[in-house]
Amino acid sequence: MARYFTDEHEWIDVEGDTATVGITDYAQEQLGDIVFVELPEVGAQLAKGKDAAVVESVKAASDVYAPITGEVVEANDALDEDPALVNSSPEEEGWFFKLTIADKAELGGLMDAKAYKSFCDEL
Repeated sequence: MARYFTDEHEWIDVEGDTATVGITDYAQEQLGDIVFVELPEVGAQLAKGKDAAVVESVKAASDVYAPITGEVVEANDALDEDPALVNSSPEEEGWFFKLTIADKAELGGLMDAKAYKSFCDEL
């Protein structure tokens, strides 16, 4: 499974034609305690770089953007009951949604783990 990152601090795991999306550990640290997550509806068509979800913390509400274009095939319902999963397990159990990959070429504009670490070190 390949993992990519965006400059908006989303991560994306690619397995076949499906991608799982969430926010990075860096992002959840900046947000603080997560109190609510608004996820996209299954069947929603998301466009790369456009709003996909909203995460609210005790500090602020932030948009989560679609790292690639695709159709939502699953949302992480566990976040409805326990939004703090985003804090405790941001890059595993705290994932936001899964989508089909419309155009694999869009993955080329994303960072790998090494590039993302360098990006964060410069912030």
